[in-house]
Parts: sequence; structure tokens; C-alpha cells
Amino acid sequence: MKATIYDVAREAGVSIAAVSQVINGKGKISEERRQEIIRVMEMLHYQPSRIASALTGKKTYTIGLLVPDISNPFFAEIARAVEEQGHQLGYSLIICSTENKDERVERYISLLQQKSVDGIIIGTGIDNKKMLKPFLDNETPIAMIAREMPGLDVKTVIVDDYVGGRMAAEHLLALGHRRLAVLTENPKLSSSKERIRGFREGVELSGGELPDSRIKACGDELVKEGKRLAAQLLQCEDPPTAIFCCNDLLAIGTLQAAKQLGMKVPSDLSVIGFDNTILASVTDPPLTTVAQPTERMGRTAVDRLIGQLDKAYDGELRTVMQPNLVVRSSTAAPL
Repeated sequence: MKATIYDVAREAGVSIAAVSQVINGKGKISEERRQEIIRVMEMLHYQPSRIASALTGKKTYTIGLLVPDISNPFFAEIARAVEEQGHQLGYSLIICSTENKDERVERYISLLQQKSVDGIIIGTGIDNKKMLKPFLDNETPIAMIAREMPGLDVKTVIVDDYVGGRMAAEHLLALGHRRLAVLTENPKLSSSKERIRGFREGVELSGGELPDSRIKACGDELVKEGKRLAAQLLQCEDPPTAIFCCNDLLAIGTLQAAKQLGMKVPSDLSVIGFDNTILASVTDPPLTTVAQPTERMGRTAVDRLIGQLDKAYDGELRTVMQPNLVVRSSTAAPL
């Protein structure tokens, strides 16, 4: 049977009020008495009820994380970084995988509200900002990660997606590629828009062009859709010699399509991804990709969120980190 606050009070020979004061860091109590109560709590393995704390308006030491797909290695790595930093600061994590569907987002927001989380980190696309109204009304801290939500003044931690897109274009152009194509996720996502914008401007500044017909948007099944759309591009008249994929999963689908068509990467086709997930180093060939500092992004998002709770951070709303290009064996000069 779990120990209760009554057990702690009885064992320590103090009142329940004294135990409560130690738990909440309030009241006038001697340091000697406080240490004795803490010793008894540890001996009895007593943990204050987080539900009870929530009902009295105190912290529950839990945070929520909304991601579009936990099976995507990028978001799995983000979740791990968030969980680790949260753990270091004494917080537990509730992870919700939304599949970028508003009905799931709405359901999970309701769940997190019921759990009385102290704050939420959002890494998924949300079309209807009104769904966040319960948290905004309660002034529950919100932080965005790898996503932006225009018109919502919340702490945001992102990579410079525009610069990442430019890096990809400049790399391929420097190798001599001129027939280029792009595979992207949902083009409504801020990250996708910025990566395409950066890539396109990089191409245009070199005197080239990137027609809309060479930009293909995928559905939810990124590897499968990436393979299908890459095959379409590679079988059209005057096919691209290089494809920029807005994440590593799309790049893996592109590698599969090239292999199925009997093409060799990089001699027949160069492929470049985005994210630098663990998969990028184990593909055949290993994938050239634009790396995001996922671990630092996750830690920073937690710090920004907890900083709002502790009134300890009052810096800029947007934290923008720089990507870097990791060149491996999937890109080379066209034959």
C-alpha cells in the first residue's frame, strides 16, 4: 500500500500541515524539522499526488508533446531530447502522435487538459488555432518546435528552413546539376514552404528555374508516396538528374524508386534529404542531407517552456537555429 501524507506525519511526529508546508515550500518550519520530514518521505517512498496538486492549482510536473508521427525518426529524436531535458528538470512527458489530423489534435488537447499538464510543446501542424483556446485562456505555457504558427505569440524553436533549402540547391548546382526536382510534405507546413522557397531562390539566383511541375507534394505515407512520385518524375520526358527531398523519409522513397527503375545513385541520379536522422547514415548509398540540431532544439524548447512556468526566461519569441549540410555518397556530378 502506498504511503500517504498521514503516514508521513505520524512517522515524523508532526502535523499534516507541517508535511504539506515542506512539500509546497511554504510556511515557517525549521531546517532541522524540514530535513527530518524529507527523510521520512524518502524512507516511506512517499510521492505527493499530482492530481491533488492540480486540483489545488499547483504544478503537476508533466508536459505534453504533440508530434505528427512518432515513427518518423526526426520526431522520435525530438521526443527523446524533450523527454531527457524534461527528466533533468523533474518533469514527465506525455507524447501524442497526431498524424497531422485536426480531429486527433483536438482529442489530444482535451486529454492533456484533463491531465492538467503544466505546458505543451507543439511539433505538429494545426490548422485551427481555436483548438488551443483552453490552454490560452488558462495561460498554460505553449512552445512550438520545428513548426511555426503565424499570429500566435508563443515561444518557437525552429531551424532556418530557408537556409537549409538554399544549402541543398547550392550543393547540387556546384556539382553541375541543372535539371532539378523537389519532393515535399504538406506544402501548407511552414517548414515545407521555407525549404522550397530557399531551394527555388538558390536555383533562380544561379540563372536556372524550378517549374511548379517539378515540385511534388506527398501524403501521409512519406516513404511510399516519395517512391511513387519520384518514379513519376524519373519517367517523365527530360527527367531530373537530382531530387531534393524535404525530409529523409521522402529521400528513402526516392532511393527505392531509382533502384526499382534500374538507376544507380549517384551516377544516374543525385538525392539529397533534410533532417539527418539516423536513417541517413544507413541507407545504400548513405544519404547527403541537411542536418537539423534536433537534440539542441528539443532541449531548448523544454527550457523555453519551463522558463515561462518559472518566470525565468523573457527573451525573444523565436529561437532560430542554423542547419548544416552533411555530404555523403548519394550526390555526385551528373554524367
